[in-house]
Amino acid sequence: MRRVVITGMGIWSSIGQDLQTVTESLKQGRSGIVFEPSWLEYGMRSGLVGAVPRPDLKSYLPRKTRQMMSDNAEYAYMAARQAFEQASITDDYLRKNEVGIIFGNDGNSHQHEYAAIMEKEHNSILVGYNAAFRVLTSNTAACLASIFHLRGINLTTAAACASSSHALGIALLFIQQGLQDMVVVGGGDETRHDNVCLMVNDALYKNTNFNNPTQASCPFDTNAIGCIPTGGAAALILEEYEHAVARGATIIAEIAGYGFAGEGFEDLTQPQWDADYRAMQNALQNARLSINDISFIHSRADAFPLSDRAEAIALSHVCKVKPIPITSTDGMTGHGGLATNRIVYSVLMMQNNFIAPSINLEHPIDEAKDLNIITKTTYTPIDTILINSAGLGGSHCAIVLRKVK
Repeated sequence: MRRVVITGMGIWSSIGQDLQTVTESLKQGRSGIVFEPSWLEYGMRSGLVGAVPRPDLKSYLPRKTRQMMSDNAEYAYMAARQAFEQASITDDYLRKNEVGIIFGNDGNSHQHEYAAIMEKEHNSILVGYNAAFRVLTSNTAACLASIFHLRGINLTTAAACASSSHALGIALLFIQQGLQDMVVVGGGDETRHDNVCLMVNDALYKNTNFNNPTQASCPFDTNAIGCIPTGGAAALILEEYEHAVARGATIIAEIAGYGFAGEGFEDLTQPQWDADYRAMQNALQNARLSINDISFIHSRADAFPLSDRAEAIALSHVCKVKPIPITSTDGMTGHGGLATNRIVYSVLMMQNNFIAPSINLEHPIDEAKDLNIITKTTYTPIDTILINSAGLGGSHCAIVLRKVK
């Protein structure tokens, strides 16, 4: 079986817009969550959001190209630029070689923008020719493929908050099977309130702790009352090991395993611990490893009580043999369809031999009391990481990363 490695990474997030800044934020447990009054004015129940600055692309891309891009694509473009630079991949290389792209995306809100124009003006000409591209779920992958001249597989995965994690897993399979030597993977999410309002605001994003926004997201805590939305993007260059060695690339980490599971339960609003458990076990089996080989688990806990309890039960079963260290970064970043952000955070921790804290955890829920959840930055050698993800609707995914020795 062909080995698959990471040779480049990029990030655009609420805790930093480059790898160095994000590393420092993780070490310090620095939150990127703020209170945004305009969200309440719009009618949202929560005004809290993981703040992500909009990139200024005027110096990078022509106006015609920018007009085609959703917010997700803009974030992803900045992340992909960083990833290609770290991987030492030039425009000339991309034009001469077949490189694919698989990106996770669970939607964008531009269709609401155009619908509002039609409702007010009743004139489709005012919508503009670029609308057909901007409303596509596949807009991010389409735009990046065009901008970077990617001529391989061009695919978008949609599985809510597990979208980009599955993108990585599917790219892993493509490369293992010899269908591609290199694939750009990642995910993007926007922070527009007209999109988040559709994401079951009163059920998921109902946190109203406006006085202390940096303390509002508290995964695994009894005080958790809801997720806090965020956006941004991450991009990774996945490459076949021998291919990377042949071109002299610096290898950052290896994708050792991919596992998935579906809930298949009648009530989509009730997360099931069994699917979390099976996804993690399947990833370990795919990597031919046991839980004893794992340095720490990067949890998906997002401060939504139902899903936190379900994952805590699954983790207690997975860690029954050994109290593996566990952390969640959603307390710092907020939550969105950005599972590849979690991959980047994990690699940065691996490279720098530390586990970032799961902040704001003071009163653990009963299901998590016996788990080894890290609440202070812990410096320790890290060789292998199990990363958990799940999407609303029952799509669960787990990835195993390890150092290349």
